[in-house]
Amino acid sequence: MHLWERSRTVAAIAALLVAGAAAPAAADEVEQVVNGGFDDTTDPFWSTSGMPITRVDGRACVDVPGGTTNRWDAAIGQNDIDLVAGETYRFSFDASGDAGHVVRAITGLAVSPYDTYFEQSPVLGDLKHYEYTFTASADTDQAQVAFQLGGSAEPWRFCVDNVSLVGGVPPEVYVPDTGPRVRVNQVAYLPSGPKAATLVTEATTALPWRLANAAGKVVASGRTTPRGVDASSGQNVHTIDFGRYTRAGQGYTLTADGQTSRPFDIGGDAYDRLRADALKFYYTQRSGIEIRDDLRPGYARPAGHVDVAPNQGDGNVPCQPGVCDYRLDVRGGWYDAGDHGKYVVNGGISVWELLSEYEHSRGAGRLDLAIPESGNRVPDILDEVRWELDFLLKMQAPSGMVHHKIHDQAWTGLPLLPHLDPQPRELHPVSTAATLNLAATAAQAARIYKRFDPAFAARALGAARKAYAAAKTNPIVYAPETDGVGGGAYNDPKVTDEFYWAAAELYLTTGEKQYATDVQASPEHTADVFGPVAFDWASTAAAAKIDLALLPNRLPGLAKVRAQLLAGADKYLAIQKEHPYGVAYAPANNTWDWGSASIVANNVVVIAAAHQLTGRDRYRDGVVTGLDWLLGRNALNISFVTGYGEVSAQNQHSRWYAHQLDPALPNPPAGSLAGGPNSSIQDPLAQEKLTGCVGQFCYIDDIQSWSTNELTINWNAALVRLSGYVAELS
Repeated sequence: MHLWERSRTVAAIAALLVAGAAAPAAADEVEQVVNGGFDDTTDPFWSTSGMPITRVDGRACVDVPGGTTNRWDAAIGQNDIDLVAGETYRFSFDASGDAGHVVRAITGLAVSPYDTYFEQSPVLGDLKHYEYTFTASADTDQAQVAFQLGGSAEPWRFCVDNVSLVGGVPPEVYVPDTGPRVRVNQVAYLPSGPKAATLVTEATTALPWRLANAAGKVVASGRTTPRGVDASSGQNVHTIDFGRYTRAGQGYTLTADGQTSRPFDIGGDAYDRLRADALKFYYTQRSGIEIRDDLRPGYARPAGHVDVAPNQGDGNVPCQPGVCDYRLDVRGGWYDAGDHGKYVVNGGISVWELLSEYEHSRGAGRLDLAIPESGNRVPDILDEVRWELDFLLKMQAPSGMVHHKIHDQAWTGLPLLPHLDPQPRELHPVSTAATLNLAATAAQAARIYKRFDPAFAARALGAARKAYAAAKTNPIVYAPETDGVGGGAYNDPKVTDEFYWAAAELYLTTGEKQYATDVQASPEHTADVFGPVAFDWASTAAAAKIDLALLPNRLPGLAKVRAQLLAGADKYLAIQKEHPYGVAYAPANNTWDWGSASIVANNVVVIAAAHQLTGRDRYRDGVVTGLDWLLGRNALNISFVTGYGEVSAQNQHSRWYAHQLDPALPNPPAGSLAGGPNSSIQDPLAQEKLTGCVGQFCYIDDIQSWSTNELTINWNAALVRLSGYVAELS
């Protein structure tokens, strides 16, 4: 989905489950539900066919049939509900059901397109009170409250009482649970590397700290260093430096100012696992193939978008009306993020970073990722990337230009497994940026895969040459900023960096003078490209400089490129050193960007490249420190990587890792990177919960917060690259 999604299915969800009696109603509160206590009758509630409502002990009960597929296949509810945009509502009810079954309780539109304004999916048992608040995002007199009950193989019984939707209630005040005030890397510090923690405190003078092992024995002590108020969080903080302690072990804790940190290890084994898990993420993002339970227990699903109903499929996809007169088979590839779209520019930077992990790392080629291709004498990382590369090649038009993206005609709701997506699929126009992404990554692939599949390497190089020539003929074909219905726009009106990147990769693969000439003539060649954001899908010049600096080549003036890389790394090191949380990221006006977690990781990747180039310890220490913020040493005291750390992100925005909305579905797999703080808080939930947030606090671990908590293929690529480098160091 990514930056420009405006999902119509979710409005300002602010779910807070409260057990016990509801609070007394204020004078201006207005009840929207008629007969929610089912006094004498069940009218005006309705139920789906074959599931009549009966009154039992003053409650409304239904016998839910088994064998249904979707939640909405069996439901009861009430229509003709009035909602006012911007007003806060309290939705409450008492419910019971056969143990372990789930009700999807919604407030939404009763008519097409059936927008969902609020939803929760509690697991039922004995009679219990449920209560939530949310803010409506639309004015309508055609809303409904409903209880969706389908999707069970066996029949079961559901009862509900005291259904209420009250308007005019005060909004809930969101206060994140940040846990202990000692913030650490909750996963692991390297024995021989730097070790620092951040203490949040009102104290302005140094305080004593103690490091204890798992048995509670104090093994090191010292005094904190006051750092003043951290601009990125608004907190007064101290630094705890315990780098002199080098003994490996598990379950260490730090205590200072009466607070004890969450536990952490000292040792490098966790980073081998993290690199592997971050790479395993891509298999469960695959389109066009069954995800096998024996390879990913709990994540099995049928192949998505392979022309099997209700999918309309990717095997013969037309263009948007008026765009082209042909169809393409674009099956395969990775779903880009939490939706069902596939985007060339985001796929391109992801492929580059994963191929770079193989090309620049000794151990990446030996990883066993447990994917269908494992054991075929090709490194698993290359097999996984090949799944996306084949898709990127399919997106090339006969002209040599490349289609920018392919996705649904309209946005779909959550949750929705890929194979159940009924939307028509469309190819969107070609773009210069997409064409150059293919030129760069296909050229890179040509030199890497030549050893394993010469025919594929030759095909990739041919496609790269054709794409580069087409882009030079069509240098300003931009993806429209307005093309954001059904998928993100990914518009990029500046493509000098993509030209530079593509020329660099073609030169590194072929050594040909024409590409060297274009590299040297590019305005990016002498520019400082290492700004607050080192690189991402829209800024790719740094990718060219990193590869030119690290890979063997004879480009004239190469020393200047390497000097630029080191200057960029020194800039990020200086920012990291000054930051009380050790973050190599300092956005202007403390305005944190969309996907800040990956930005932090990619800035540190530049430091890693400097270490690879020079071997200097200061760069090594900067790389190791760079992971701390991602893994818990941050203002929110949360690891942004699922499954790593005592408290980690679990509810990233996704249509199929949607456990928060449907307990039958999984959370994201271990090793999934959340987007991270985003000061612009574009989604309704973030706007309700986080308005006025400061820097690091502009994040919430909720599936509905697509602007702060999505997962994407390019963000995980940053995690792969950084965790892989630290795994090699350890």
